[in-house]
Amino acid sequence: MATFLYRLGRLAFRRRHVVTLLWVALLALAGVGAASAPAATSSSFSIPGTEAQKAFDLLEQRFPGAGADGATARVVFKAPDGAKMTDPARKAVVDKAVGELRTGSDQVASVTDPYAVQAVSRDGTTTYIQVSYKVNGMELTDATREALKETGAEARQGGLTVEIGGDALQTVPETGSGEIIGVIVAGIVLVITFGSLVAAGLPLLTALVGVGIGVSAITALASVLDLGSTTSTLAMMIGLAVGIDYALFIVSRYRAELAEGRDREEAAGRAVGTAGSAVVFAGLTVVIALVGLAVVNIPMLTKMGFAAAGTVLIAVLIALTFIPALLGYVGKRVHGRKARKNPVAASDDDKPNLGTRWARFVLRRPLVVLLVGVVGLGAVALPAASLEMGLPDDGSQPTSTSQRRAYDLLSDGFGPGFNGPLMVVVDGDKAAADRTAKAIQGLDGVAAVTPATPNKAGDTAIITVVPKDRPSSTETEELVRSIRDTTGDDVLVTGATAMNIDFSQKMNDALLPYLALVVGLAFLLLMVVFRSVLVPLKAALGFLLSVVAALGAVVAVFQWGWLGSLFGVEQTGPIMSMMPIFMVGVVFGLAMDYEVFLVTRMREAYVHGERPGQAVVTGFRHGARVVTAAAVIMIAVFAGFIGSSEQMVKMIGFGLAVAVFFDAFIVRMAIVPAVLALLGRAAWWLPRWLDRLLPNVDVEGEGLREELASAPEEGERELVRA
Repeated sequence: MATFLYRLGRLAFRRRHVVTLLWVALLALAGVGAASAPAATSSSFSIPGTEAQKAFDLLEQRFPGAGADGATARVVFKAPDGAKMTDPARKAVVDKAVGELRTGSDQVASVTDPYAVQAVSRDGTTTYIQVSYKVNGMELTDATREALKETGAEARQGGLTVEIGGDALQTVPETGSGEIIGVIVAGIVLVITFGSLVAAGLPLLTALVGVGIGVSAITALASVLDLGSTTSTLAMMIGLAVGIDYALFIVSRYRAELAEGRDREEAAGRAVGTAGSAVVFAGLTVVIALVGLAVVNIPMLTKMGFAAAGTVLIAVLIALTFIPALLGYVGKRVHGRKARKNPVAASDDDKPNLGTRWARFVLRRPLVVLLVGVVGLGAVALPAASLEMGLPDDGSQPTSTSQRRAYDLLSDGFGPGFNGPLMVVVDGDKAAADRTAKAIQGLDGVAAVTPATPNKAGDTAIITVVPKDRPSSTETEELVRSIRDTTGDDVLVTGATAMNIDFSQKMNDALLPYLALVVGLAFLLLMVVFRSVLVPLKAALGFLLSVVAALGAVVAVFQWGWLGSLFGVEQTGPIMSMMPIFMVGVVFGLAMDYEVFLVTRMREAYVHGERPGQAVVTGFRHGARVVTAAAVIMIAVFAGFIGSSEQMVKMIGFGLAVAVFFDAFIVRMAIVPAVLALLGRAAWWLPRWLDRLLPNVDVEGEGLREELASAPEEGERELVRA
């Protein structure tokens, strides 16, 4: 592989004009496709195999046009102190609002009159209008949302407190500011790392080109493949991360080859042949993690994973071809002014850098460093044992939002469980539904049960059950299980609360198979890369330690509330159901990036004759600064999302930033060299029979080095032309 990539790097360097035009043309083509494609809609959210989804499917068949999975809104009214919502003046305001909502949009499926259905609190101070829509929240038009907001604003003029809750006002969180902050920080870190604006600009430029092509392609194909408007979010986040990392690795190795006195074309070829091999295998581990999301069997996650994997492949191809082509244009400006004036002073041999000094420190005290790292991460991981998973609702919104205030008004007026009613679907006649309602009424945790509502055919009925406790509580989850255990197979529990519970359970059940698949395949891949059994095992165990520690930190902050005020956590609660798998997929890819790039240099030095301890020092001398820069950039990108008002986005940003910090600086920079120092030559042991079975991909470039060493200079050029 190293020989092929060496040829590819030199070819891209020499044919830089053609390569650059091809990538620019591809970006333009993807942009035109995205601009001319139909606007993406939000693909319907489904959880195959769950009871809640079966109930939704049954409702679509038996209650056509009811919009069972459509968006909902609750316009909540509270009377001034000393007044009642049953007063004629207040009732007139509510009646007017009901009329406006019914005629305000053709996306409205139904609007309930609170006085007709007795939706007034016992003390008479609170009531609400329930609005159901024909489509889900992401498909609502801006005009529909504005009509809803205007109705609430007009009602406030009548002297009432009016707040609007439900998912009708929810939109895709804007993440642009976080990405902009990340790019700015990336630029600063790259300038500090390289000491050259040109060298710093190359990874940023190519990463943005790769993300532009990937996201534009997703947008262009969204309507055809039903990708949905949120599919590009993960692709953008991952594409930006690995795009900067991979380009950073190639540029860094190119500068090192120049410092050894090689001409620019030869340096580009060797950089792609060596660091490019690490990029290929690092990219494959990320692709495995993303494609592995299909194990969860949730169509939305599967599409997001495949789309992000495609963007990662683009980032790999750009690093292998576009980067060496651009290096052909920048010339000596890839170094800073000081290095251009005195190239000898730029050599790494003059003075031990920080990476070298740190590696030597670890080699002197490997057991102490190992124990401190493992015990420290283990302590941080302890809260993960209390992990409770769920999905955020309006109760987790900031108190400054209308959704949260509506949630609180309904809890005060009707009870905490009123915000998460359960929809019980009975596949039977009215008599069977009445028997079911009576059985549910006797269960613990039930606040109220509404009479059964049959369909026109009389073969299906809906019962609404109001729990006593809030939707995200363990008591409500137990109630759902009790209803399912008490009733027969012809009774299905659904609704937003039941769907969230089933979703959390499905994600929990899929976590171990997903981990086994991703870590298992990556273990085999890394065994091919490093020709070792213990190094891939150490890499996998270190990754698991960093992820569990990050989950512990997330639980401590967002579930327990520790340091919550520091991170803007206004309401503690269960951890988002997707968080563990999402964190595994994203962090695993980045962790393997750092592992492959750092340890590949150690393996390369060891193969070329250095002692195991000296190989560790060599790997840190060449790779520590680059890996540190890559990790700081990713931490900055993810930390930019902590300032979001959305609890889910805030949690994702915090979790990923902490996970990258733990993995890069504690696992890869401390635990890994400590373990390698303790293992010595045993770290690179591989049984002979297994060595014969595994393909030799020559990531460290030993075969390339021997081939070039045995060929004269002109022979090298013939090798390239071959």
